[in-house]
Amino acid sequence: MPLLALMTSQLFYAFLPYSRRSYLAILLLTGFGFALGQGWQFLQLPSIHIGEANVLPSLVFAAALQPLAPRVPIHFR
Repeated sequence: MPLLALMTSQLFYAFLPYSRRSYLAILLLTGFGFALGQGWQFLQLPSIHIGEANVLPSLVFAAALQPLAPRVPIHFR
């Protein structure tokens, strides 16, 4: 599951057309989306599974959180 979240965050960073965003914010939001997808599985709501990963809700939650990436206050100084 962490590898799938990492690959998905790379795809979001490469292909989504948002201007000001950092990769760390995208990675954190993608991980949070995948955690929400696992919560979906814990509640035993309908989903599509690939092994232990709850893929469909995880991808939907991760994609829905991506517009928030420019607003995540991550600063390294």
